[in-house]
Amino acid sequence: MPTPSNDARKRQPSLKIRLLSLLFFVLYNLIGIVHSLLCLAAAPFQSFEQRYRFVNLWSRATMWLLRRLNGVRIEVEGREHIPKDRPVVVMCNHQSQWETFYLQLVVSPQATIVKRELLWVPFFGWGLALLRPIAINRAKGSQALKTLLRVGQQRLDEGISVVIYPEGTRQAPGTLGSFNLGGAMLAARAGVEVLPMTHNSGDCWPHRSLMRLPGTIRLRIGPPLPTEGRSPKQITAETQAWIRAQYPGELATSASSD
Repeated sequence: MPTPSNDARKRQPSLKIRLLSLLFFVLYNLIGIVHSLLCLAAAPFQSFEQRYRFVNLWSRATMWLLRRLNGVRIEVEGREHIPKDRPVVVMCNHQSQWETFYLQLVVSPQATIVKRELLWVPFFGWGLALLRPIAINRAKGSQALKTLLRVGQQRLDEGISVVIYPEGTRQAPGTLGSFNLGGAMLAARAGVEVLPMTHNSGDCWPHRSLMRLPGTIRLRIGPPLPTEGRSPKQITAETQAWIRAQYPGELATSASSD
């Protein structure tokens, strides 16, 4: 169960943790630069499924580095809830970069909702663009929603699941942000289920920090939630309630976070 850890958030990293975190940062970026160039070179000769697996070798390398260098273990509960024969809309809480990597491996193939600016980031953005994400302009809310609904429907029709972080921005561990309705609207219109997920990645991979703290990231996957005959507000409320129920103690609510 992804229980927020106060001890994990308060402890001061030792010199060893700081050095290993720096080593992770260097290797993670070097591997990403080299691999993104290889992905661009290979892309014209690959199908989408082949390209997806090849691009995500970097995700697997990142998880390996986390485990070997930084002592970060990953536990997953509820894999049996992932449908094998149909796409879904995955709705998950958002704490760090970890989930943007790891969920690519858990639900495959998938299209993730991303800020379009991410596709402009050298190397990382180039590789991300090869995965056919749904890039939105968050500065234009109505246009972003139209893009999400239009392109999201296309991906689902192609049998590709869509992953969305309904909080919109990353939240601190122990905090759950307000959920927007975009993911639920897409699921309702497309007639597909919502697959809820939650985790505590911010305890080990803090947002806006070079630190990679040893510990266990627990990802919990819930049963698919039906959407037929239900409004986006009802779907969103049930998804948020499921995520909140996974935390045994008090869970703060935040309107937004960077």
